[in-house]
Amino acid sequence: MANTLQAKKRIRRNDRRTAINKNRLSRIRTHVKKVDAAVAAGDKSGAAEAFKIAKSEISKGATKGVYHKNTASRKISRLETRINSIAS
Repeated sequence: MANTLQAKKRIRRNDRRTAINKNRLSRIRTHVKKVDAAVAAGDKSGAAEAFKIAKSEISKGATKGVYHKNTASRKISRLETRINSIAS
């Protein structure tokens, strides 16, 4: 248990940041699942639209510190590869 005021404040702040980051991560995962569903269905245009949103969310996550920038770049690259693998 925290004894000092500063430590107590730090715990409160960490709890708030954890909740915000969990929300961001959940939103990112939801958009990635939408891309995967469109790829599985073979809908290239739908996947491209979903990818546009997912890419934005992943980039935002990297900016806000949810993901490392290289992790975000890798995830975007792999999503794009999946979309490009759909037969035209």
